[in-house]
Amino acid sequence: MFTVLERGLAMGAVAHGWPDQTWTLSRIKILIGRRFHKSYTVQGVAALLRRHGWSCQVPARRAMERNEAAVAGWVKETLATRGRTAAALDIWLVLKTKTDSR
Repeated sequence: MFTVLERGLAMGAVAHGWPDQTWTLSRIKILIGRRFHKSYTVQGVAALLRRHGWSCQVPARRAMERNEAAVAGWVKETLATRGRTAAALDIWLVLKTKTDSR
């Protein structure tokens, strides 16, 4: 049964009538009902998938306006400063307490 379900999942959600390619537990539950005429709960579908080595995946959400070059530059610059002391970076931290009169 599970190999048939895997083949159905591999076809994609759009092939089964959903507007996007996202497989949710609810959609898989409906697919099982359509294919095998069996009723599962959402929790039962999750347990079935886990039992067969599947895991929950969340797609990375990124802004449409994302500038990959700017992100790469920021990461490179940030990683270059890791491990350096505040003095080496010419950064000063001043702490002021309530009793300071200045």
